[in-house]
Formats: sequence, structure tokens, C-alpha cells
Amino acid sequence: MKGVRYSASLQPLYCTMESWVRPLARVLLALLGLILWGAAAALVFGGAFVILTYKNYKSFFWDCFLLVPGWLAIVSAFLLLPTGALAICISTRNSRYQQGTFMYLLVVLLCLEASSAVLAHVYSDRMSSELNCTMGHLFHQYNGTYSHHPGSRAVDVIQRQLQCCGVHNYTDWAEAAASRHVHTGNICAPESCCKETYSDCTGDMHRSEQLFQEGCLRKLGYRLQFVMGYVFWCCVVVGCLEALAAISNGILLKHRPFQDFRILDSATFS
Repeated sequence: MKGVRYSASLQPLYCTMESWVRPLARVLLALLGLILWGAAAALVFGGAFVILTYKNYKSFFWDCFLLVPGWLAIVSAFLLLPTGALAICISTRNSRYQQGTFMYLLVVLLCLEASSAVLAHVYSDRMSSELNCTMGHLFHQYNGTYSHHPGSRAVDVIQRQLQCCGVHNYTDWAEAAASRHVHTGNICAPESCCKETYSDCTGDMHRSEQLFQEGCLRKLGYRLQFVMGYVFWCCVVVGCLEALAAISNGILLKHRPFQDFRILDSATFS
């Protein structure tokens, strides 16, 4: 008898909660649908930034799998568009088929974004040592500003675009010349090290104020860490939003569950 009285006393509280939880889930789902569209734009930007970084400086990367987090982010962004539309539709009109499709898309998106986040985190840590090796090799093999060798062109491109000079700083060129036993008077850095404000710059190291001071390893490393960190945190934040959308959709599904299957027997048709 006490158990019956206890459950009866909780019944009004349960009904009160039901009266505001369902409308709240609808409003939250509509809002999340709009936010997911904005998140799609953020993921496209991050994925494109990863791909462009690789294509611009691919001579310094041994592993083409650096592109994988970028492409996963872009695929996730395109899937977010119909997912956001379904979230808005479900918030206005309950449809069991739309709700089921919505949950399926959320599972696929969570898998894609988790993969992209893990790969972005792993590659950002691994690329620092790889960049040090590949960049040192290409800078050591440099043949001159007007060389047609792909490695020399890549060195000139990165120094102009990132406004850097040498691997660690401009003095690396003096060490490179000494290691090749080059003694031809003034040791010069490549003209790609020259600041644009000095039109008469020839790369003379005695005029260091005309040269970029920071090394290319640090600048490219910072850019890579920034873009990978951006993709990582975008995927984490979007994944949390999708989990919240799944909870809201689950609340609406609870109030309108799928029809239970019944055993077909002769009594059903009598």
C-alpha cells in the first residue's frame, strides 16, 4: 500500500516534467539544426586549410595521409547539411522515419569526426620530427634561387610565403656553405630570404636587417599545429552538439515509440 501511495504522489510531478521536457526538446533540436549548419561551414574551412597546407608545402611532408583528416572533415561538413535540415523538420513535425534517419546520420557523423580528431592530434605531434628531417635535407641540397630543381623551388616558395629564412634562422645558410666547403668571399643567403622592403637586397649576411630573421621550421610547424588543432577542436565541439541533438531526438522518440511487432495468429484475423 505504501508503494502504491508513493507512486501516486510522484504521478503529478512526472506529468509536470512531461509538460515542459517535450517542448524544450523541440526548441533545442531546432536550434541545434541551425548550429549544425554553421558547424558545417567551420569544418569545410578547417578541412580546406589542411588540404591547402599540404599542397603548398608537400615537398616537406613524406606522408600523404596528412590529407585524411582534412577530407574527413569536409565529408562530415556535407553530411551536416541534411542532418541539420532533418533536425529542424523533426522539431516541427514528428516523423518516425525522419527521426530514425536522423539518428543514423548522427552515428555516422560521430564516427567520421572521431576519426578526424584522432588523426589530427596524432599527425600534429608526429610531423614536428618529420619536418625537421625533410626540411634540413632540402635546405642542405639547395642549388640556388634560379635553380629548376623541385627541392630548390620548394625552399624559395616557403621562404617567400612564410617570410622566413633557413631552417632555424638565417645563419643556417652560412653553416650550409661551410659544410660544402664554399669560400667565395661574402656568404649570401638566397634572395628569397630578402624582405620586400629592400629592393637592393642580395642576401648578404652582413646586412642581416634585410633578411627574414625567423626560421621556416618554426613557422611551418606553428601553421601545421594551428590547422590540426582547429580541426581537432571543431570535431570535438560538433560531436558534443550532435550528442545533445541525439538526446533531444531520443526524448521525442520516447513519446512516440515505434509500433511493437505482434505475433500473427488466427485470433488476429477473426
